[in-house]
Amino acid sequence: MTITPELSQADLVHPGWAAPSNVRAIVTTRDGGVSEPPFGRWMAGGVGGEGRELPGGLNLGRLSGDEPDRVEANRSRLLAYAGVPVAWLKQVHGAGVVDAVDALAAARAGEPLNADACVTDRPGIACTVMVADCMPVLLCDGAGRAVGAAHAGWRGLAAGVIEKTAERVAALAGCDTHDLHAYLGPAIGPGAFEVGADVRDAFMNHPAAVGAQQRDATAAAFVARPEAPGKYFASLNALARLRLATLGIERISGGDLCTYTQRERFYSYRRERVTGRMAALVWLTP
Repeated sequence: MTITPELSQADLVHPGWAAPSNVRAIVTTRDGGVSEPPFGRWMAGGVGGEGRELPGGLNLGRLSGDEPDRVEANRSRLLAYAGVPVAWLKQVHGAGVVDAVDALAAARAGEPLNADACVTDRPGIACTVMVADCMPVLLCDGAGRAVGAAHAGWRGLAAGVIEKTAERVAALAGCDTHDLHAYLGPAIGPGAFEVGADVRDAFMNHPAAVGAQQRDATAAAFVARPEAPGKYFASLNALARLRLATLGIERISGGDLCTYTQRERFYSYRRERVTGRMAALVWLTP
């Protein structure tokens, strides 16, 4: 298989946040790789207007069921574009936060750390999380001294992964959390993320929902479905913003890209089940 280790800017999402000039961040899409269907890229329209899947997917997930050599080729393309080593994690839908230096060493040894977020104040290492509907949350301080990446599905959000990651970034940067910037990457949107009452209860009963204003805002992130009793549409974007607000973080960007409905750009586990994985990276330049 001939590999051209190049990604174009069009293959990636470039966060539109006011981060310092020494902070770099990208989010991959399903385009720009070598994976075959069902891990390929998507062409909208065509005969019948339904679209079709084609070769050329940038699946980065080793556990997705894709051919290992294609996943490694895709990862090589990402590494070549970023130009820095990537601190891969073994994500467990929790709230564990690790140092990117430790995560990088463990990944290189073939034993990635169990965690859902990583942070660093060292230039030249990319804090990285993989997603396929869950929300990647990227963080940095206003002076560009530290960065972090969190994998925020509903379980991680409920467990406090955003708060724990932000606190670690602030500690490394020597600042308060309200000095941080946050970018909310592509995730399943509020019109597609159906959850049960148990998920709503996990947030309504959380300490972050204490107080009338916080409780009302949390409740507003869940829209009941009258045709499906006990079911709600949930907004990861709104829930993430609420958690950031509890830390005094006001400089928040993103949250408007839906992995489920934008099939031509993103993989979605909820939509396809057997699908690829994307990555969100943030790092400091020297």
